[in-house]
Order: sequence, then C-alpha cells, then structure tokens
Amino acid sequence: MNALKEHSIQLLQQLIATESFSENEGGTARHLKDWCNVHGIQYEEIGHTVWATNKHYSPDKPTLLLNSHHDTVRPNKAYTRDPFEATIEDGKLFGLGSNDAGGALVSLLATFTHFYAATDLSHNLLFVGSVEEETAGSKSLRGILKDLPSVDLALVGEPTLLDMAIAEKGLLVFDGTIKGTPSHAAHPNANNPIMKLPEVLAWFSNYTFDRESPVLGPVKMTVTQIAAGSQHNVVPSQVKLVVDVRVNDQYNNAELADLLQKEAPCELTPRSLHLESSAISKTHPLVQAGIVLGRKTYGSPTLSDQAALKCPSLKMGPGDSQRSHSADEFIYVAEIEQAIDLYIALLNQFLYT
Repeated sequence: MNALKEHSIQLLQQLIATESFSENEGGTARHLKDWCNVHGIQYEEIGHTVWATNKHYSPDKPTLLLNSHHDTVRPNKAYTRDPFEATIEDGKLFGLGSNDAGGALVSLLATFTHFYAATDLSHNLLFVGSVEEETAGSKSLRGILKDLPSVDLALVGEPTLLDMAIAEKGLLVFDGTIKGTPSHAAHPNANNPIMKLPEVLAWFSNYTFDRESPVLGPVKMTVTQIAAGSQHNVVPSQVKLVVDVRVNDQYNNAELADLLQKEAPCELTPRSLHLESSAISKTHPLVQAGIVLGRKTYGSPTLSDQAALKCPSLKMGPGDSQRSHSADEFIYVAEIEQAIDLYIALLNQFLYT
C-alpha cells in the first residue's frame, strides 16, 4: 500500500509537469498509459481519454464508474511559482491541476489498480481518465459515454475535502438581448435599450424560483456579462447580457429554460441544455458505506462530469474546491494518501456486501 501511494504521488508530479490544457492532453494520457503498463492493466483509448475495466469484467454484473479528468485550465496571471514545477514543500504538492483534479485522478487510479485483479466483486469497475472536463467539450465524458461499457453507478473524483457530494447543481447559460431603437445621441429617444438595463437587472436580482431543493437549495441566477454601444454619439440598438443559472435537482434544464424565456423582460437564448443537475439518494448503499466511514454529505454548487451521467452518481475526492483554478494551486500529500485509503475502504464496504 505504501508503494502504491508513493507511485501515485510520483504520477501526479509527472501529470503536473506535462501541459494538459483542454484539447491538448496527449502528454498526460501517456503517463496514465505508462501506469497501466507498469501495473499490468489492459487499457483502451478514445482520443486522449484512457479507460479500463477490471480484469474479471462480467457483462452480467452492474458497473461502477470511477472517473476523473486530466485536463486543466490555463494558469492565471497571479501565479508566483512555475505552474508546471511539481514541488513538495511543507507537505504541499504545488502545481497546475494538482488539486483540480489530479489528486482525485491518481487516487482513483490507485484504487482501481488495487481491485483490478479481484475475482469476487459485486460490481464491475470501469476507470475513465477523461479529457475536456474544464470546457465541457465534445470529447469530454459526455461525448464518449456511448463508446464505453454501460454504467449503472458512478464515483466522480473532484476536490470535496473527501466529503460526499450527493447532489450537484446543473448549469444553464443564456445569451440575453435588451432591444431598443438606435439613434443619434443628440436627439430624443424614449427607447434607449441602455436605459432599460436597471429594470432588467432588478428583475434578475429579485426573481425567485418556486422549488427549493433540500440538498442543493434554491436555483441561483446571476448576470455575469453586459455589453452595449460602439461610440459616444450613437444610441445602440441593443444591450447584450450573459446570464449564469445554477439549477437545482427540482428542475430539468429544458423546463427552466422555457420558464425564463416566457417570464424574463428581455430575450433569452440558452447556449445548451445538456448540463443537468445530478443526485444520488442518501440511502444508496454506496453513500451509506461512506457514512459508516465518517464522511459527511452535502450538495455541491459546482459543475463536474456528473452532468453527463444519467445514473446515480457520487462526487468525492481529495483537495478543496476553493483551491481550484487559483494561483499557486496545491494539494496536501496527506490528502492523497488519505483518499486512497478512503476510496479502498469505501469500495471494500460496497463491493463485498
């Protein structure tokens, strides 16, 4: 077990040192394949996604997906360290993607390796090291599910302080338009779209949704971008808005889009409808196994590849979501070691009962 943990830390350092921005994950895919070769794991590839099933996979058994991603965002300008230098200082492993979600990825891969050759599991195991999670791209988990073995249950690795996110908000992004009449600024204009902006912003700020989730709370709607005008002496014909909506498990995205398009005081066009909320029952045996091990449950406001899944899914992993996409990103080495122990204990509880 100590050797497995040590090898996992080394793998994470290799992943950090290799650029893997979304759509450019070939280098990190090679590191995952090298791990599989060293540990005698037969793997498959879909683009830069690396996946494998347990050695004694049976189509007669349900399948538990172990998934995390190996793409990263680009480092922000506030970094004071080399984002690709995977150094360990005072128990912290620094580097881009260390916390989101390299720690979870290597911990899940170590766990899959631990159970790979077991012959008496109640479920098949399917490990998927996926790509384009940060951009929800066409080759992300959503885009490749049809090419993978069918999945009945999922454990998604993201930084949750090793607590269990039993629900996750979905996402709707709208492009909004406030229409008006263009004119020369020197002339009267009672239909200036910019002057309508305060009323529209107040509507978005004050709007309340009827259905609140006991786990995820209310739907959260936020205007995040505004653009209008091209020069000082021209009243524009429209004001453009972007509206970010975090959807709880009481609505589906199509239903919410229809509701807002009917009620909003401006035109709204959803960019997509596929990033749905997700949930798993607190009474599910996988969740109950975690509770027995002392893990807390909560609802997550952040999005992950859970949005791609139609089956029950649990989000849990080492690291802290507050560190994700931050400057000088890091994860504690002890968090990874604890994650491997916890994942293995969790699956021991679940797979042998």
